[in-house]
Amino acid sequence: HLATSLPLPSERDHLRPRIDLVVFMIDIKSKYSLKNVETSLAYVDASFFLGKVCFLVTGVGRVNACSIEMNAICKLGETYCSPVLFCELELEGIRVATAQRLVRMLGICAGHIPGVSALSFVSLMRMSDDD
Repeated sequence: HLATSLPLPSERDHLRPRIDLVVFMIDIKSKYSLKNVETSLAYVDASFFLGKVCFLVTGVGRVNACSIEMNAICKLGETYCSPVLFCELELEGIRVATAQRLVRMLGICAGHIPGVSALSFVSLMRMSDDD
């Protein structure tokens, strides 16, 4: 399910499936994109930041067209203890690999991967970032 911003409309709450993973997409060419994500973060329950939120940054192949500082995006990931994935949607191979990575993360967050919790997965990702 996709939403352009949060909060989600409440009139269909009873029909909405359980939310296992929240992916915030940031277009590196749009300051509005980052501002929208920052505004929407206030509507996410704090428990989701224990491994069920990630930031997906698109447009990274066009560094000369960036409107957002990379430091601002990395700071978001650090502040919310959530992974930041970088992707170029125009390149099929990278798009497919990113989609597969997100589906794998969703499987972990939904509890479909035995022995791995969302929190332990994010902890492992953070340790590999430090290397």
